[in-house]
Amino acid sequence: MDHELLTECYREALALLRENSTTGGILASGRNQRSEGRNYTSIFGRDASICALGMAVSGDEELRRTAAEGLLTLARYQAGNGQIPKYVKPELGEADFWYCGCIDATLWWLIAIRFLDRVLPESELGARLAPQTDLALSWLQCQEHQVWRLLQQLDASDWADIMPRAGYVLYTNVLWYWTKTLYGLPCAAETKEYLNTLLSPFGRVVPTHKRARLLVHYIRNRCKPSPFYLSFVNFSDWGEEIDIFGNIMAHLVGVSPPSTGDKAVEAILALKANQPHPIRVVGYPIRPGSRLWRPYMQRHRQNLAWQYHNGGAWPFVGGFWVLLLARLGRTRQAWSELEKLARSNRVNGWEFNEWFQGETGEPMGMPRQSWNASLYLLAYRTLADGMRYLP
Repeated sequence: MDHELLTECYREALALLRENSTTGGILASGRNQRSEGRNYTSIFGRDASICALGMAVSGDEELRRTAAEGLLTLARYQAGNGQIPKYVKPELGEADFWYCGCIDATLWWLIAIRFLDRVLPESELGARLAPQTDLALSWLQCQEHQVWRLLQQLDASDWADIMPRAGYVLYTNVLWYWTKTLYGLPCAAETKEYLNTLLSPFGRVVPTHKRARLLVHYIRNRCKPSPFYLSFVNFSDWGEEIDIFGNIMAHLVGVSPPSTGDKAVEAILALKANQPHPIRVVGYPIRPGSRLWRPYMQRHRQNLAWQYHNGGAWPFVGGFWVLLLARLGRTRQAWSELEKLARSNRVNGWEFNEWFQGETGEPMGMPRQSWNASLYLLAYRTLADGMRYLP
């Protein structure tokens, strides 16, 4: 194990996060002409909340304060119905809510508040933001199926914002189950049950609810059994491209049966999704001509096969991958993957690139990404401290 590299990456991650810190919170990426034009120098609901996890355990008081301030800033721009914006620009007084909304911004914001309450109780964020968190939870509950207890959403309305996942989405509902457990919401057991019966419909369990049973029967007749959860399930459609991020999170937060975690890791390794960079977010990219292909996926020529959300490798997701390995007791493997993650962040002189082309490993997207740095810190601290920070 290259201890020097691991330590250097830790120092560089701290430096990047300090560089991207503002009085209103953490920016998604470093300032340059391109990032300014693409709004990356904003405080994103999703990014700032995910960043808060690593910043809170970093040991750096300045970063801890910035983590809390970002969540407070997002609360000040909360919509009247409870939704947290996709991003805010406090200097301009602007809040953006994307095209079909950004459902996971609200979920991650709620998760981050509970995380900071546990790790940094002196921040008292939960008490300070109690009215806002109640409103956010109410907004989410209004989008929940009243039998299956799963959130419903439209295309491209979560982090994978150029992907055709809609209806009952794996990634979103894993976060919803996690949020329910953190806030003691009712029907968490039902959310978990239907996540497993609808999005992993290949087992022996047959849903008792008639509509769920018909939906599962329709999928089983047209879909190959897989060790992975489907990326989404809709009225007569589903995703078999393998949402690796969603699957990692399902096993990390306890949606899946405990016995399936190691099998999922082996299946991910069989896809070589951790090569050359940890980790690719799709197993089999969606291509033109597929029933799931949408013309908007060509936007900026960004979401073609092996690119962006359609098969690119994202280092911040690699951080969650390391956390899963650690959770399963695969400590040596977790350190090895963390070292690979450090090498990814080091490309082009510590650019912490947003994502990498899934086949060639070419660095892509915006440099100096905050959540790459933050998830590296969280993964490193989890292994070095022997702590279970999530969840």
